[in-house]
Amino acid sequence: MTLETISEHGCHGGVQSFHKHDSRETGTHMRFSVFTPPGKGPHPVIWCLAGLTCTDENFPLKAAPQRVAAELGLMLIAPDTSPRGEGVADDEAYDMGQGAGFYLDATQAPWAPHFRTRSWLERELPDVVAGHFPVDMTRQSTMGHSMGGHGALTLALRSPTRFAAVSAFAPISSPINCPWGIKALTGYLGPDPAAWRAYDACALMDDGARVAEILVDQGEGDPWLVEQLKPELLEAACARAGVTLTLRRHAGYDHGYWFIQTFVEDHLRWHAKRLGR
Repeated sequence: MTLETISEHGCHGGVQSFHKHDSRETGTHMRFSVFTPPGKGPHPVIWCLAGLTCTDENFPLKAAPQRVAAELGLMLIAPDTSPRGEGVADDEAYDMGQGAGFYLDATQAPWAPHFRTRSWLERELPDVVAGHFPVDMTRQSTMGHSMGGHGALTLALRSPTRFAAVSAFAPISSPINCPWGIKALTGYLGPDPAAWRAYDACALMDDGARVAEILVDQGEGDPWLVEQLKPELLEAACARAGVTLTLRRHAGYDHGYWFIQTFVEDHLRWHAKRLGR
């Protein structure tokens, strides 16, 4: 598969790089960033999924994960949050369209031709990464923030043998029960709630999906906490499913990258243990 390198930067003894490729799943250029730690490899990998309005640049530039990832020998992949470009459907609102792909495969017009972020992440991008980087695909985990937290949780629950661990910062815990999610799932998938369940972590667990454990950090000063994020729903679903959930609530922290930057080292070290580092 053809890969175009946009830029490369030395960083903590490794390389932070940005790339794009022609995606067969989305029919567009798709971007992603890679932090490759120092050393020959192959390296275990963490897939780092960003939130609404973000690109492949937000996590590597704002979360500052590279120093710890270099120490632990972890490769970090940060995919873009949606297809983009001329001819790709969009919406004026920040919570729909380009920058708001919700890590799903759309079935409704005008989204269906290009909004196939689930298949890109599950079936295509892993092959691109494995073909161009010194990655150990037998050791993978995933983490995400907000919409990306929803994406990481659902990705791991649908593919439990692929991922050794999953964690999230302020995830959208149950999209079928919050305004962001109901709007997106209706628009992308249609009005039947049965079609939404594959993209809701709580519904997936209620339907039998399992992971061994989940780590979640949530700021108590998050303006989206009560209406959109609803971690209590994830807490209840994990209790029903017998899934170990470590839910840490933090006074004085909001929804932004200062919050993520504060606790990202904890997450990387937590993942490293489960990846055998």
